[in-house]
Amino acid sequence: MKAVPQTKSPLYLKVAHQIEGQIRKGALRVGDRVPSIRGLKRQQGVSISTVLQAYFWLENQGWIEPRPQSGFYVRVPFAQLIPEPDFQASRSVPTEIGVGDLLHEVMNSIGDQSKVPLGAAAAHPMLYPNRKLNRIIHKIMREDAAHSARYEIATGVLPLRRQIARRSIDFGCNFSPQEIVVTCGGMEALNLGLRAVARPGDVIAIESPTYFAMLQIIESLGMKAIEIPTHPRKGMDLDALESAIRKHRVRACISMTNCHNPLGFILPDSFKKDLVAVLTKHDVPLIEDDIYGDTAFDGIRPKAAKSFDTAGLVLLCSSFSKVLAPGLRVGWIHAGRYFDAVARLKFINTMASSSLPQFAIAEFVQTGGYDRHLRALRASLCRHVQLYGQAIAKYLPDGTKISRPAGGLVLWVELPECIDGVKLYRQALAQNISIVPGQIFSASGRFQNHIRISCGHPWTDSIERAFATLGRLCAR
Repeated sequence: MKAVPQTKSPLYLKVAHQIEGQIRKGALRVGDRVPSIRGLKRQQGVSISTVLQAYFWLENQGWIEPRPQSGFYVRVPFAQLIPEPDFQASRSVPTEIGVGDLLHEVMNSIGDQSKVPLGAAAAHPMLYPNRKLNRIIHKIMREDAAHSARYEIATGVLPLRRQIARRSIDFGCNFSPQEIVVTCGGMEALNLGLRAVARPGDVIAIESPTYFAMLQIIESLGMKAIEIPTHPRKGMDLDALESAIRKHRVRACISMTNCHNPLGFILPDSFKKDLVAVLTKHDVPLIEDDIYGDTAFDGIRPKAAKSFDTAGLVLLCSSFSKVLAPGLRVGWIHAGRYFDAVARLKFINTMASSSLPQFAIAEFVQTGGYDRHLRALRASLCRHVQLYGQAIAKYLPDGTKISRPAGGLVLWVELPECIDGVKLYRQALAQNISIVPGQIFSASGRFQNHIRISCGHPWTDSIERAFATLGRLCAR
């Protein structure tokens, strides 16, 4: 596998970045009217469609706002509404997972449809291409009545593996279909990857905070976690990681370099290259969780750390669940030198993934529907994040800080130290509001005054009332 160059930025992004640059430099200030659509068309020599895309992107990013019958104006930048969470350095030592009971409690409540959905990191069903996928499924059922009357090989149906391999170029890789194992969602991919490289009692390096489901996997396999301090914008402290590898014989590392959950960052290619170099130096496998990589707000698919892997040490895990159809449970893993181990574990674990969803997704991707869907989904999620962030700035108490996601659908919220995230979670639940307390994103129960907010649902009056209620609960 070798890296391939990134594709060029779309024209509308070049136009948008020019306007953004003028705002950053002060040439356009808050309240100023930006050039009209037709004026910018003449100035840049582009189409009206390109200008509209550029202005839509700038609006989603919080740089401009439309005013009826008047045009677009520079708004107060999102970054000035409220500060970012602080970087919290900590001593890295192996630990047993200490939030299992709380995690179980949260997971039992997170999917309750009667609550205002600020908890589960999932988009509203209307944002998924349900009708299109259903038409494809009905077509497959008509044309191949025996579609599920046979066993598929453990690694998955070839049409889907071929489409995943073709798309690997977008994130800097060049996979073969024969190198991919299709899984039952991203969770199975992560589980198989960890089982392939580590054993009970081994120490696993994780980001802090990290996706809480990874803590469940580590705990279930009898392993220990060592938390590496992670900056809300710059990622894992690589010096602390290397020190932990030397002192504690770390067996594997887990990282989410693109559209992190819960921090939302996309790390620069230079960091990804350095991360892989540090781990390769010590022969430590990297399990890369790239579940949200396709949701980057700027529309450019970021490279995976896997693209810098020359030793087969990176196990890249991804899924269609968060962006396409959670209920179809289709994920995948490219396991590098651990392919044989993962394929065997897949067969032992579930023998094979359901074939009908694989065929349906393969056709949806192959016919171009997936790319069209992604463009709309990214724009919607970006807009939601801006609206939810503005509500947090409006209703939650002074001293609150929130992340600046570059993709995904969650916000990481640091509350004043006097506020207990678990108590707020329980009080909110009593008011029919679902949020997630920050403690479950840490093996040792850190982030006690943090919460995670999901921005997957379109803005409604009930969501605004929920934020107002959260503000009152905090004020108590």
